[in-house]
Amino acid sequence: MPLAGAVSREAEPIDPVAGHIPGAACRFFKQNLDAEGRFRPAAELRAGFQTILGAHPPRHAVHSCGSGVSACHNLLAMEIAGLTGSRLYPGSWSEWCADPARPIARG
Repeated sequence: MPLAGAVSREAEPIDPVAGHIPGAACRFFKQNLDAEGRFRPAAELRAGFQTILGAHPPRHAVHSCGSGVSACHNLLAMEIAGLTGSRLYPGSWSEWCADPARPIARG
C-alpha cells in the first residue's frame, strides 16, 4: 500500500504518462506542516497517517511521489509520529511509468 506524495494528474508535465501507482493513497506532504512550516505534533501526524494506513502496519507503507524527493517528507513525518518502518520507492512515478509493462491507475 504505497502512500503517494502528490495527487494523480490527468496531464503530466514531466513524465510521459499521467496517473498513479495502483493501490496508492495520497497524502500531500504539506499536510505534515503547521502554519509556520514546521512539522505538526507527533499525535496529529499519527492520526493523519493512521487514517490512511487503516489496519495496515506502518512497515507496509511505501512512499512515492513524482521522482522520490517529496515522498521523503512523508517518510520522515511517519517516523516523527512513531509509525516506524515505512520505506521509500526512490524511483517513484518517473521510474514506474517508464516501464510499459506496469499497470497505471487514473482518477
